[in-house]
Amino acid sequence: MQTRQLGHSALQVSAMGLGCMGMSAAYGPPGNVQEMTALIHAAVDRGVSFFDTAEAYGPFTNETLVGAALAPFKGRVVIATKFGFDINPTTGQRGAGLNSRPEHIRAATEVSLKRLKVEAIDLLYQHRVDPAVPIEDVAGAVKDLIAEGKVKHFGLSEPSAATVRRAHAVQPVAAVQSEYSLFYRGPEADMLPTLEELGIGFVPFSPLGAGFLTGKMDEHTRFASTDFRSLVPRLAPEALKTNVALVELLRDVAQRKGATPAQIALAWLLAQKPWIVPIPGTTKLHRLEENLGAATVELTADDLREIDVASAQLKLQGARLPEAVLKMTGG
Repeated sequence: MQTRQLGHSALQVSAMGLGCMGMSAAYGPPGNVQEMTALIHAAVDRGVSFFDTAEAYGPFTNETLVGAALAPFKGRVVIATKFGFDINPTTGQRGAGLNSRPEHIRAATEVSLKRLKVEAIDLLYQHRVDPAVPIEDVAGAVKDLIAEGKVKHFGLSEPSAATVRRAHAVQPVAAVQSEYSLFYRGPEADMLPTLEELGIGFVPFSPLGAGFLTGKMDEHTRFASTDFRSLVPRLAPEALKTNVALVELLRDVAQRKGATPAQIALAWLLAQKPWIVPIPGTTKLHRLEENLGAATVELTADDLREIDVASAQLKLQGARLPEAVLKMTGG
């Protein structure tokens, strides 16, 4: 597995990371702990050194899983986690929304350190921008934790470009994590140019469009009520009926390249910038191996141009997230 540097930071990670959320939350019942531990170990064996979790995934259960699974590999892996929701650090009881008050950040970080079984968190993201707390105060709180040796690098998830600039002026931002894929290209307008200017790495989550770009969904696909995708407008039956045209485009390219649609989607992301590190998630070994295989797929300038021209002609349907969740993004 090749490595990449996240912007101008000292974070050197595998060209693709592993998003661990789905092992514990959001996609239905949590996975078996032993099986998920084995999957994380398989990722390490295959060269993955970048793992993404958050206190909110569970809450707490995903951090506990990741911390225990990666404990034997201290010094060989980079673990990213997140704070920012109003979750009681002790009980896990969820409040109504967001909470990035400095004292809450500190309390959340202290217990994340214990669950992850580390002395310092490699990359600590604000999970969502809290409009009630100035981003300068958030950056200042993380700056203090870095000075104390409890955190190594600061990140932001789903911010606006303006927020990134304000935070970066207080404490250098190592990475921004937002949704980005051929299914959602919003970061291209403002975010990617800002990150390139400031020397900040970019970590696309949902790089396969919550599984859509694997080619395994169509208008007949139905999700369980415990699967967040059942609430996603762009994955509703009528939207899928239109949106599968994007997968057909990927399938055509994949056939020529001897690859899969998912591998083309990930290779496309890797080709956008050398400081982009996608974090596809999975609970299955064969999917992990398929995703990692994307790192060896070479897309030529002609391939990339073809994908861009053809995809620009498609009229994709549906919002990427439910309206209530979208209101928490882009602050």
